[in-house]
Amino acid sequence: MRIDAHQHYWKISRGDYGWLTPDVRTLYRDFLPQDLEPHLNKHHMNQTILVQAAPTLAETAFILKLSEECETVAGVVGWLNLEDSNYKTHFNMFRKHPKFVGFRVMIQDMEDPSVILTKSYLEALTYFAEKDVPVDLLVVHHQLPVLLELLKRIPTLRGVIDHIGKPSIASGEMETWKKHIHHLASYKNIYCKLSGMITEADHQNWEKQAFVPYIQFILNEFGSKRVMFGSDWPVCNLAGSYDDVVEVLTYALPRSMTEHEKELLFGDNAKRFYKLL
Repeated sequence: MRIDAHQHYWKISRGDYGWLTPDVRTLYRDFLPQDLEPHLNKHHMNQTILVQAAPTLAETAFILKLSEECETVAGVVGWLNLEDSNYKTHFNMFRKHPKFVGFRVMIQDMEDPSVILTKSYLEALTYFAEKDVPVDLLVVHHQLPVLLELLKRIPTLRGVIDHIGKPSIASGEMETWKKHIHHLASYKNIYCKLSGMITEADHQNWEKQAFVPYIQFILNEFGSKRVMFGSDWPVCNLAGSYDDVVEVLTYALPRSMTEHEKELLFGDNAKRFYKLL
């Protein structure tokens, strides 16, 4: 079972994708299952993890409904407002759906990322850690210290870092990112998605070789059992294509990687993390 562990669908007319504006011409249109299906077929991807793209309960309800009509969606990662005292009610509503597998915290969009360390977030995330609920963590490289502090306070959080923590691949800066990733990987409940990388490079002028040190560092730090492939489609279209995403990753994989380790990367780890087994 091959799984793309990170992709999105959206319908512009819904109106809650604040980051999607007409000037983002590549992405400013509907992206739905029929658009992704040819790519999944070409790369022998059996199923996907559909991730929220708007910070609203309505969008989570929308993608859950969409998943009912789409056999290729194995699980849906939704959104919860952890500052809302009713977050448990909303969680209990969503988890009744058989394809709801967890939710995403969008630290990336926080003007002050230290908000994640305030009482409401800590209480909520402690609650979800106790319930062993999978949590996607969307974070940019300069916010990794805040994520580390969060894990110091809630070391049992079951989390996955989206897009390898969004390092500045375009600038080639690695050392600070590597230091933080090293510490994050020491938390054994934390996984990492090898996703969203080409959009962190120069969109018009990237080379496959530039991604190799980032990918191999992640593999070395997290090991073969805590990494997963994600296309970040259709956002990846800003800097390339689904084909490019797959090619960049496969190019960078160590020659010593076994077929079993590749099966973990391209599906089995996602199944285990999101409890699809």
